[in-house]
Amino acid sequence: MEIFDPLSVKTVLQICVAAVFVYLYMMFITRVTGKRTFAKMTSFDFAVTIAMGSILADAVNKPVDSLMPALVSLAILAGLQALFAKLLSSSDATQKVVTNTPILLMENGNILKENLKKALVSQADLMGKLREANVLQLSQVKAVIFETTGDISVLHTNKAIAIDSVIMEDVKTEA
Repeated sequence: MEIFDPLSVKTVLQICVAAVFVYLYMMFITRVTGKRTFAKMTSFDFAVTIAMGSILADAVNKPVDSLMPALVSLAILAGLQALFAKLLSSSDATQKVVTNTPILLMENGNILKENLKKALVSQADLMGKLREANVLQLSQVKAVIFETTGDISVLHTNKAIAIDSVIMEDVKTEA
């Protein structure tokens, strides 16, 4: 029994070449379409990033005679992502229709239980996020926001200061 089957060596070499080529291609795509291509600013951004990752994994791990289907798919997704980002950044109306609205989960130390229900966030998940943010007392919490990406932001301080209104202007206070 041979340790290195000539067929497996060929496959490994194909994977290596595909990986290098795909890596360089992604650098090019990112340079052309911008950093937002792989950002996680909205749930749509996140979904496109996952889709691109899947295409990349297939292109590298299952090399075939041609990488062209993967390259075309990536270019189309990156182009659509850039177009979508341009629309979102230039039109408030498009942003309101297409993206989710951040939801307030806590305000001034008070848990907004109805908003937790509507956001499908458990109180245990909320407490975990407070611990991650090093909150020691609920009274320290000025606001907890369930962001459009699914992340949870915790704004807290011991100081008696208010949150600037511009930071909270797009947050839905009642779900």
